[in-house]
Amino acid sequence: MSATTQRTATIQRKTLETDIVLSLNLDGSGRADVQTGLGFFDHMLTALARHSGMDLTLKCQGDLHIDDHHTVEDSAICLGQALTEALGDKRGIVRFGYAYAPLDEALARAVVDLSGRPTAVVNLDLQAPRIGSTASENLVHAIESLAATARITVHVDVLRGANDHHRAEAAYKALALALKAAIRRTDNDEVPSTKGLL
Repeated sequence: MSATTQRTATIQRKTLETDIVLSLNLDGSGRADVQTGLGFFDHMLTALARHSGMDLTLKCQGDLHIDDHHTVEDSAICLGQALTEALGDKRGIVRFGYAYAPLDEALARAVVDLSGRPTAVVNLDLQAPRIGSTASENLVHAIESLAATARITVHVDVLRGANDHHRAEAAYKALALALKAAIRRTDNDEVPSTKGLL
């Protein structure tokens, strides 16, 4: 993949549960316009974009009268699809990334491998059932859905922290920084794998 190749994707997904349009630019400046109807989830995706350096536009009309599950899951699915499309054959990328991110008393670690093998191990250890209007379990499920759809390996652990808002936000920021490292272009055009393909 040459340095001039555009690493962008636009995904549209319309089901009986959600109607989503998402645009992603891997080589942006971290601009985000996220509107899912879930304030805290918007905040997490905005942090993910900002600290990864990706530009993200996401509009989702979901069945929030039922709950937040479909909106969160389908948004993460679309983000995973966009990431896969924008990366193409993954030539000339670093592939691996890891990062720590603190937020006050909370500290999170994220490690990613753009491996083609979907695996997610996520331990946020959130205590409250919800943060704002978003179920805590769905903040974990979003990372799992992103990893599954993008076919990447993700490990995210919150190592300490007393405040759930801080714990979740530190986790998403660490994931953003790890992704930023992994998607970075290198000076060669090789696929970073002994198999010759990812």
